[in-house]
Amino acid sequence: MKILLAPSETKKSGGEFPFDPSQLLFTELAPFRTKLLHAYVNVLQKGDLAVLSKMFGLKKEADIRANQRDLIHELTMKAIERYTGVAFDYLGYTELDASAQQYIDSHVILFSNLFGPIKASDLIPEYKLKQGEPVDDIKVEKFYHEHSAALIEAYLKDEEILDLRAGFYDKFYKPEKAYTTLKFIKEGKVVSHWAKAYRGIVLREIAKAEVETLDDFMKLPIEGLSIEEIQTKKNKTEIIYSIG
Repeated sequence: MKILLAPSETKKSGGEFPFDPSQLLFTELAPFRTKLLHAYVNVLQKGDLAVLSKMFGLKKEADIRANQRDLIHELTMKAIERYTGVAFDYLGYTELDASAQQYIDSHVILFSNLFGPIKASDLIPEYKLKQGEPVDDIKVEKFYHEHSAALIEAYLKDEEILDLRAGFYDKFYKPEKAYTTLKFIKEGKVVSHWAKAYRGIVLREIAKAEVETLDDFMKLPIEGLSIEEIQTKKNKTEIIYSIG
């Protein structure tokens, strides 16, 4: 089983290791990642505040300038540790034992807005790129769909897929084979912001139990959640959880 996870706008600073983009998931993507990274660095070097403000999703000049990093020479950490949004806070990767961390490292695929599909354990530098914003004239989600969707499909051909991403990331890759997603409802209403928290909670429990099949996942007790309904349409199965 592989688990697909969206990234976060917010990221932890720092790192330990040099950045080598050729070591990221799918070596076949290296020339395309290099092209995008060069475009990104060129935009940063030009220093146009209006362009950078839009690309970063930031308004204050000091915040914009603080994100003009030379990515190639930045230090890196695991992607799963780099991201610090709601889902990642509730996952609490650094608080898990070594076995659960290893499970995440080997089972989770993240969809970075700059680096495309990467393993949770892939080493990436800190960067800023607002979801949906182009880099120069490159529309990132279209770029990665064109160059990586077939690679991902082949990589996952013998795997069950649990997709915990937000819908936007279907633009990078949408499984052609059977896959499972989650929906969270409270008092009959679909939750959105807190869905990120529950995705993190679900992933944490999966990792702690080292779940290897979707059948085992559906039997996994998760505090505060109960399965309300399971709907299947075409190749997508949606597990609807009630929060309470």
